[in-house]
Amino acid sequence: MVHHGRVAGSSSKRGRQTVRDMILSMLAVGVVVFFGYLFIPHSGGDGVHVVDYRVALASAKRAAPYPVLGPQGLSDQWRATSVEYRKDAKGNAVWHLGFVTPSGQYAALEQSSGGRDEVIAGVVPGAKADGSAPVAGQDWQRFQGTKYRGLAQPGGTATTVVTGSASYEELAQLAGALK
Repeated sequence: MVHHGRVAGSSSKRGRQTVRDMILSMLAVGVVVFFGYLFIPHSGGDGVHVVDYRVALASAKRAAPYPVLGPQGLSDQWRATSVEYRKDAKGNAVWHLGFVTPSGQYAALEQSSGGRDEVIAGVVPGAKADGSAPVAGQDWQRFQGTKYRGLAQPGGTATTVVTGSASYEELAQLAGALK
């Protein structure tokens, strides 16, 4: 009987030591993680993942059957977040370049060899004509959609639309920088 008591007592003591050791280990790991967090550099803080679109733009300019446009002279407050050149299901050449604007809104350049009405409807869902806006000496047609608004360039060999949740003023700023 005494033998059983010692085993039970030893086991209980060993169990308390194991729990104590585990807690001490967790505290030691917590201290390391805390100091690592303090001293490792962090990104901007707003969670925006900025992309460099220059290589994709050069590739799209070589591949597209129309003059692909890209912005020149925008401030660093315009942060590119998405870029893509592809063929859609109908075989149209599609160029997309998305930005976070200085005011924190979304704006994108969309170009396609597809039909004008189809492209506008695709990038400005629910688009309804909303007048025009002068951009770099040309009148761009304005569209107001259910979620986005847009400016469509007159004429050209491709349909060019600047769209997003940004104001017409910011969209016009992006459109005016296109070369």
